[in-house]
Amino acid sequence: MLENILNTFWFLIIIFSLIPLLKQRNIFQARIRKIREIERKRKSRLIALIHRQESISILGLPISRYINIEDSEHILRAIRLTPDDMPIDIVLHTPGGLVLAAEQIAHAIRNHPAKVTVFVPHYAMSGGTFIALAADEIVMDENAVLGPVDPQLGNYPAVSILNTVKNKPIDKINDTTLIMADIAKKAVHQVRQNIYNILIDKYPDEPDKAEELAGVFTEGRWTHDYPITYEELTNMGLNVSVGIIKEIYELMELYPQPQQRRPSVQYIPIPYKKE
Repeated sequence: MLENILNTFWFLIIIFSLIPLLKQRNIFQARIRKIREIERKRKSRLIALIHRQESISILGLPISRYINIEDSEHILRAIRLTPDDMPIDIVLHTPGGLVLAAEQIAHAIRNHPAKVTVFVPHYAMSGGTFIALAADEIVMDENAVLGPVDPQLGNYPAVSILNTVKNKPIDKINDTTLIMADIAKKAVHQVRQNIYNILIDKYPDEPDKAEELAGVFTEGRWTHDYPITYEELTNMGLNVSVGIIKEIYELMELYPQPQQRRPSVQYIPIPYKKE
């Protein structure tokens, strides 16, 4: 009798352990099918760079995803595997990440001979904006946003460190702050120059405009999490449009955030028609 109970117990443990794996496999296969559906519709290669900003908890440790070197390696490989005459579509949903990784991705996008379109269904902040600016066209949801690309040093904006040193007597500043200011100056210059190099391709006859836009995105006029809307981007003269196809929203649904015990937002997930 005891042996049967133990066997049943272990059988249930195995079943409950396999269910999440099978569910994840089904989601992965559904993503691949949706990606292929979009590729056939647009005759392009689709690359999804989708990060969830919200933290989840594993053994009490918060985990968030950002653009990293592994992401840049995968995207660079995908671009290398794409024929020069084939357009590339990138679905971008990210809070940002490593400057090095974002610059690598932007450089690879810039060098692809065929058209590159970035789709932003919700937000692409910081390094995500860097990547978006490298594309030939940015297509946004009407409520989606990009963000500033001003470099950050630890917990502080590089521009703010420079302003602190500028507005304070040198004998009142410690060595650590001076060192950080030196690094901040280099970081701001490097990011601004890289943004300029991207934008000058789009405005070859307007170098002043490219320089102005590079300054707008990197000079620290906003906080780092400031949402730059479609309307503001249009007023800047950037090539942005509204009109994301429904299949991309459907793809986003296949990247669900792990369920919390008590959901913050609830609704009936079907489109309504006026009765």
